[in-house]
Amino acid sequence: MNIILHGSTGQMGRAVDALVASGTVGGEIVARVSPDYLELSQGCYRSLSEYDGPADVVIDFSHHSATLSLLDYCLARSLPIVLCTTGQTEEEKDAICKAAETIPIFRSANMSLGVALLAELSRRAASLFPDADIEIVETHHNRKLDVPSGTALMLADAIKEARPQAKNLVGRHENGKRTQEEIGIHSLRLAGEVGKHEVILSNGKETITLTHKAESRALFATGALRAALFLAGKPAGLYNMTDLLEETL
Repeated sequence: MNIILHGSTGQMGRAVDALVASGTVGGEIVARVSPDYLELSQGCYRSLSEYDGPADVVIDFSHHSATLSLLDYCLARSLPIVLCTTGQTEEEKDAICKAAETIPIFRSANMSLGVALLAELSRRAASLFPDADIEIVETHHNRKLDVPSGTALMLADAIKEARPQAKNLVGRHENGKRTQEEIGIHSLRLAGEVGKHEVILSNGKETITLTHKAESRALFATGALRAALFLAGKPAGLYNMTDLLEETL
């Protein structure tokens, strides 16, 4: 598997690079792309347009502002994409859906299989306890840009499959009683935290707390590479961690 690593100088790009270099997964990084390169060595590029060599998939850990140009590149070359970047605008989300009509795109706010399992368990719990109040608490490092995290929103979306009437309440910033329909989402930012997500359900008689804690960014790199392998031979479409989880189980 020939991989173009887009966003290669970021923390997650470096984690993917190190994992591939370890030889524990199949594949080879044939192009490392980042506008942050000050000096270029062999196999490194400042933009995707500079590379036209062999490739089987693009793994993207860059920034959502690069989404449109990334899609144009992959559409022109009929390349599958593992899109790991979050924070896309509505225009960018629409472009992703449109491109998925032509090429396979794997998009997830979190590349962990464990988080995919957490989302499924949260959906089931919300269905089994329809009267329970639900709160989501997410904790990340203090350099994270988006609030709430894309993963917290992914968990809320999973819950809404069981509760279509539910609405997100991000933070609690004014007086007022909690409503039955709301899903409370709270964001903590602490130095050194990789990522922790808790889904808490309580109906006054019992409380269920579902938790996932990332101990190392290597798990997201592993997930991205598994997603790349998953896309091999897939038809055009929009795929996510739930699809990968179903194929794995």
